[in-house]
Amino acid sequence: MSAQRIEDLEFSQRIIRIKGVMLRTGLSRSYIYHLSAVGSFPKSIPLVPGGTSVGWVSAEITEWIESRINARDEDASND
Repeated sequence: MSAQRIEDLEFSQRIIRIKGVMLRTGLSRSYIYHLSAVGSFPKSIPLVPGGTSVGWVSAEITEWIESRINARDEDASND
């Protein structure tokens, strides 16, 4: 396996915190939590059993971003 492939796999397995999610999506903290609560955004995962710290799987955030791009492109092709 190439070094680039290993690096890509490691990145997709990373857990990112709320600030990273906000930077990648351009969404506010409260809106991220709202979207997650209504099932329109990837769910967070607890970092420590019984703790309050959470994170998101980087690959799931990337997939969500890609789904938004695809939805935009589908809407544009339907016009």
